[in-house]
Amino acid sequence: MENRNNVTVFILLGLSQNKNIEILFFVLILFSYIAIWVGNVLIMISITCTQLIDQPMYFFLNHLSLSDLCYTSTVTPKLMTDLLTEKKIISYNNCMIQLFIIHFLGGIKIFIHTAMAYDCYMAICKPLHYTIIMSRQRYNTIIINCFTGGFVHSASQFLLTIFLPFCGPNEIDHYFCDVYPLLKLACTDTYTISLLVIINSGVIALVTFVILMLSYFLILYTIKVHPAESCSKALSTCGSHITVMVMFFVF
Repeated sequence: MENRNNVTVFILLGLSQNKNIEILFFVLILFSYIAIWVGNVLIMISITCTQLIDQPMYFFLNHLSLSDLCYTSTVTPKLMTDLLTEKKIISYNNCMIQLFIIHFLGGIKIFIHTAMAYDCYMAICKPLHYTIIMSRQRYNTIIINCFTGGFVHSASQFLLTIFLPFCGPNEIDHYFCDVYPLLKLACTDTYTISLLVIINSGVIALVTFVILMLSYFLILYTIKVHPAESCSKALSTCGSHITVMVMFFVF
């Protein structure tokens, strides 16, 4: 078969082929999407309109809410539209754009979570030096690095996919464009590319997970020698972030 790209559109198989189930998914996703919008917008307003924006943890949280809102909006509106239509199609160009944006924003989110863990570590383990270490210049640099890391991750995934030849079929067994479903459609041997994709995503996930676990291990090690009241206060400071990270990696 000639290795050339003659696919101009992809067909998304979606979440289900049953219309009643699709309507149920539409309702559930609609309410979830509204909740995500309301929650993230309220968080951003409550931070940007107060002096909380000057605190590193809330500065990171503000950017996390923004990236989460953009990440969700990259997939959800198209998914909701597809749930109400018979033909679930997406053009090749839009598919590649969606793939890039999803990995870009997803990378930013995981790096911001890592930055927030670092901030917790500094606040609890080095409280006397915290204001000096976590200066405005420092956390601005950290957030720039988060965006840079997300771009590098996304660009590598994008470049591994954009040059793949697609000769047909063009049915993606997913509800949005992602690397792995596209690899299954490529009319060439994708073993090496699949390995590179796994290494790229795996290294980022492993490194960030190790940094997160190490940060919270050092936090727990530090607070265990302090009174119970101090321990509970420290855990309450980082408890919500730990919960979010557990859900992020498990689900």
